Amino acid sequence: MGGTRTGRLILTVGAVVVVGVLTGLIYLAFAESVDAIAQPMTTWVPRSDNAELVHGVYRLIFILAGIVFAAIMVLTLVVSILYRERPGQLARQFHGNSRLEVIWTLIPVLIVVAISVPTFSAMAATSKPAPDDALKVIAIGHQWWWEFQYPEQGITTANELHLPVGRPVSITLTSKDVIHSFWVPQLSGKTDNVPGHDNHLWFTPTEARPEPYLGQCAEFCGLSHANMRFRVFVSTQGDFDAWTKATAAPRTAPTADLAKAGEQQFVASGCVGCHAVQGQAAAVGKIGPDLTHFASRTTLGSGIMDNNPDNLRRWLSDLDSVKPGTVMGEFLKGQPLSKDALDKLVAYLEGLK
Repeated sequence: MGGTRTGRLILTVGAVVVVGVLTGLIYLAFAESVDAIAQPMTTWVPRSDNAELVHGVYRLIFILAGIVFAAIMVLTLVVSILYRERPGQLARQFHGNSRLEVIWTLIPVLIVVAISVPTFSAMAATSKPAPDDALKVIAIGHQWWWEFQYPEQGITTANELHLPVGRPVSITLTSKDVIHSFWVPQLSGKTDNVPGHDNHLWFTPTEARPEPYLGQCAEFCGLSHANMRFRVFVSTQGDFDAWTKATAAPRTAPTADLAKAGEQQFVASGCVGCHAVQGQAAAVGKIGPDLTHFASRTTLGSGIMDNNPDNLRRWLSDLDSVKPGTVMGEFLKGQPLSKDALDKLVAYLEGLK
């Protein structure tokens, strides 16, 4: 069959069909990654202007890579079958083909140019200064949690970043200890948090939704690196303003007897040496997260557990098994909390809204 023109045509069409089906199956394997909710760490569903620019470059590379893959596979199949060894036939030796050499040199050059132009364009767009009206946030990496400061609003919170949709946000990135890396796949690319040095990134969220965008430290930073997560909540401007007002307020003073006893336990146990609680005069610590509105957060432990009384009790009683290597875990090993102390602290902390 390989020796006739019709046979060659049938062989080529067959190779194209086989490779097309194979390529389609490979691309279908990525179909699930376009579900922004089911796959929150996907980069295939950009939800900010800068993320869309970066995704456009990757999408182009992905398509070109697919075309190159398909073309090479078709040629490989056709040549392997058409010019296979046959009884009584000897291979004809020849050397050099200027036309082919020029073609297979030009094709990679054109592919590189096709990738380079949008790449440099995206780099220029994402590296320019943030707009003047951008919301300013300082993101500080700690082992192993995130501190978010809103200098214009006078707010400090931890592990949950709140942003208004449609407004640019300018984030200054730094670290208190080792190198971390700020990454929210659907909103921004990876940018390092370096001790003693400020890095900057900015983007404009384009979709408000009740589900959070998930973020992760993307630079290995020690034992609990994988447990250094955070959430980004993008809401309407009105909802963001309401959150800002509520978060800027001091803590809700405890009213129940057990919660009042918990506040006393919080001071007596030394928690105030590391944690701040606005409105609690003794709680001015700066080592750990600000706990003023701890109970309003959806997670604890930097995004690794739902924030509820059972998980909080586990966190306070057996922290090292939940998140190994933390300063607080070492402290609690030396001064374990009694059941009575746990009851009081859980009641107090779950009332900080």
